[in-house]
Amino acid sequence: MSLAIGPVVELYRYLLQPVAPFTWFGQNISTLDVLAIFRLCIVLRQFKEGLHKAHVAKAGHAVVEPRSFVRDAAATLTVVYGGEVITAPLLGVPPSFMVSGVVPALYAAGQAIVEHLPAVPVPQLTNELPLALLDGLTRAYLLCNLIPPVVVKHASETIATSPWTLLITSFLTVIFFSVSSLPTNGGFFFTGLFSLLHPSSISVATPGELLPYGWTTTDLWCAPLITGLFATLTHAQPFWADTHAVLSGWLGYASAPGVEKIAPVDPETARAVCAVILASLFTTRVLKNFGVLTLGKPAEKRQVKEKTQ
Repeated sequence: MSLAIGPVVELYRYLLQPVAPFTWFGQNISTLDVLAIFRLCIVLRQFKEGLHKAHVAKAGHAVVEPRSFVRDAAATLTVVYGGEVITAPLLGVPPSFMVSGVVPALYAAGQAIVEHLPAVPVPQLTNELPLALLDGLTRAYLLCNLIPPVVVKHASETIATSPWTLLITSFLTVIFFSVSSLPTNGGFFFTGLFSLLHPSSISVATPGELLPYGWTTTDLWCAPLITGLFATLTHAQPFWADTHAVLSGWLGYASAPGVEKIAPVDPETARAVCAVILASLFTTRVLKNFGVLTLGKPAEKRQVKEKTQ
């Protein structure tokens, strides 16, 4: 385990170090933050270009509504903070963009830079496969470092110790902030609901998550799974400490002599484990999207089997 997880722990330590020029102004912006910002902004541009091509192919012309930077920036910030807009009022805490404007400004700046690039890479196996590691690192940071503290450090003991609150907060945050590498993989709930990335005018449409099999999107179910795993390994709440002990007993691992419960895993190691799992899930998704793996629906598999008989 240490041979596989150790390098990820060290990679996180390197990527989470504050970097210049942000440190000159007393801002703790890390390399991982910068990578996450540009990764998201590039994905959004890929979405828009893909939707534009689909519109041209369907309509037979390239006449579209003129786009503005304000609309593009609004779409980006909606993706980033849509989850907080939902969960923060429910938890009775201020969303982060109400406390500091540094990160929103960086996302807006990143959006401006990406929009002025001559071109961005077209999503394909050769570039999406290595980016699955980055997606695993950034998503694990969100699910392990950003979401759990909002719950476990809550002023209300009822909320702070509630495992359901932790899981539902993770799920709701990610369902409104689900960064899929391709338009065919779910997408972003609010941007899909209001067609913010489409070349047409803003209109209400059914988000991908609510379409048939939308619930199977990896971004959705991995959120409570990974947050729950991290909480179990680190004993973030009493429930998860008991869960860790029960699971360890089922797997045949006993606590040390004289110790009643299994010791928690240190947060850095637990986060690295979660990152490896997420990177593996996202890698599988990329391989499926580009036809390397065939994971059809049960009905599709039955039809293929019947045809071959």
